[in-house]
Amino acid sequence: MSDLLEKTFYGNTITEWLISLLIIVGSFIFAKVLYWISGNILKKLAKKTKTQLDDIIIDMVEEPVVLAVVLAGFWYGLSYLNISDGFAGFWKKAFYVAITFDVSWMVVRLIDAVIVEYLTPLVKKTEGNLDDQLLPIIRKGIKTVVWIIAVVVGLNNAGYDVGALVAGLGLGGLAFAMAAKDSVANLFGGVTVFLDKPFKLNERIQIEGYDGTVVDMGMRSTKLKTLAGRIVTIPNKKFTDTYIENVSIEPNRKTSMTIGLTYDMSEKDIQKGIEILKEIDKKSEYTKEDCVAIFESFGDFSLNILFIYYIKKEKDIWEAMNYTNFEVLAKFNEAKLEFAFPTQTIINENSN
Repeated sequence: MSDLLEKTFYGNTITEWLISLLIIVGSFIFAKVLYWISGNILKKLAKKTKTQLDDIIIDMVEEPVVLAVVLAGFWYGLSYLNISDGFAGFWKKAFYVAITFDVSWMVVRLIDAVIVEYLTPLVKKTEGNLDDQLLPIIRKGIKTVVWIIAVVVGLNNAGYDVGALVAGLGLGGLAFAMAAKDSVANLFGGVTVFLDKPFKLNERIQIEGYDGTVVDMGMRSTKLKTLAGRIVTIPNKKFTDTYIENVSIEPNRKTSMTIGLTYDMSEKDIQKGIEILKEIDKKSEYTKEDCVAIFESFGDFSLNILFIYYIKKEKDIWEAMNYTNFEVLAKFNEAKLEFAFPTQTIINENSN
């Protein structure tokens, strides 16, 4: 048996291969145990404390720590073997990059969780809307900065000359600028939105045929939730050269309808209809008392009354229209004012 274990394969004995494998497998087992301890012991203990910070730290740190244990297992397992210089160099670079990204992942998770838990509630309590709009940008900006640092540090630890790489990129700066012109335009568009404030988060706007509520504002794009419930992503550069209609800041919603009465209605009937419309507007909790009700025109088959009313900003538009239409129908029927419908009268000159 000892002779078998001393046999050499690819520069290592079977014993050395088995020890390396046991180290790697052991790291997985140890990582699994750590995950169990975190979920069943540490998290339960953290819930008993008054502060929420320890819960956040344990929750955000456990997965990166588990991954770090597995990476360490691979590192020590492979380090135990006699491997070629080329593979050893590749593995060391890969390990440095992996551990750098693991640490960055942990930092991003911690920062993001702290922002969500502590900063977001504070921002919501403030009266202004500027901080509500800036917080998502700051949140994404911090993540971007951390990952950029991770890439630079990872490449540097892997043995790459980051300075030379950046200098090489500088030679293609013009080409890069041309390729990135849309991104730059979107960035300036985002800045324009925050400075000019044509709209804010959770406001309803209309732009280029899209009608929806602003649900997210980023550095490159803004997301709208349309009336159909779909999410539309609009590049921020569109806001610098396109007309934007902010529906939410309208003082009230103008609504109009044309009511056609039959031609056998008298002048008094038309006047009565106008008075009914004004009375509906006056008594309605949905509308302001400044409606327009006039005898507008002689139609092809009806005497037309134009009714324009204004729905209060805080009222639901659909409920207001539904209520008003039902009131018009009921009151006109009660007053025996007959609604017109398309009709034709044919006169036969040859008839006796």
